Amino acid sequence: MVALGELEQATFVGRPNRFAAVVELRETPVLVHVPNSGRMSELLVPGARVFIAHAAEMSTRKTCYDLTLVEHEGRLVSVDSRLPPRLLVEGIERGLVTGLGGYGRTETEVTLGNSRVDLLLSSKDSSLYVETKSVNKVEGGAALFPDAATARGTKHLRSLLEAVERGHRAAAVFVIQRQDAERLMPDEESDPVFCETLRRSVERGIEALAYICSVNRCEIAIWTGFPLSSSNEPPSLEAVY
Repeated sequence: MVALGELEQATFVGRPNRFAAVVELRETPVLVHVPNSGRMSELLVPGARVFIAHAAEMSTRKTCYDLTLVEHEGRLVSVDSRLPPRLLVEGIERGLVTGLGGYGRTETEVTLGNSRVDLLLSSKDSSLYVETKSVNKVEGGAALFPDAATARGTKHLRSLLEAVERGHRAAAVFVIQRQDAERLMPDEESDPVFCETLRRSVERGIEALAYICSVNRCEIAIWTGFPLSSSNEPPSLEAVY
């Protein structure tokens, strides 16, 4: 599990750009960093209760806080897109992520083709390239990704395909940072190019995995997973226990 540290409760006011938001903290407007480039329009609505964390001391920062959690329909949703690699590694170490264990070495931010992917898991005889994606949007039990066009995400998939063609394992892992999803589905309306690239990538050997997280004000952790769904008949959660 990943500890979230000491959080302060605030009220969401607005989002002047992708990486900044205005919140009201103790009746004072405060500019905070949004560590997520997704739209999150269903989460970041005026009046929403949010939780912010003090940022580490950095001379180049213009904001003193990071937006960490948003309360949505009575549930806490983590919106920090920097967390999935850490959550995945922690989940592997705890045995909660099946199929990705057994590698003795873990490297982060690894160059692959003309991009960088989150993780390289390796052993003496094999290697596995992993790109994680942060998922925050859930509708009717379906976690949807992406919620905005992601040329970077498509580029990552193509780099993973290069690894597969060279004889390595490669996986796209979708970390759903909330607990109310029953399946993951590609969001065609947001980015049809990414979704088609994902389907073709899976057909050519990339592994697509999805995991939901338990979230509270103190910590977040991978809880369980399920297969990618591209049909109207979602797989059962029981199938992955």
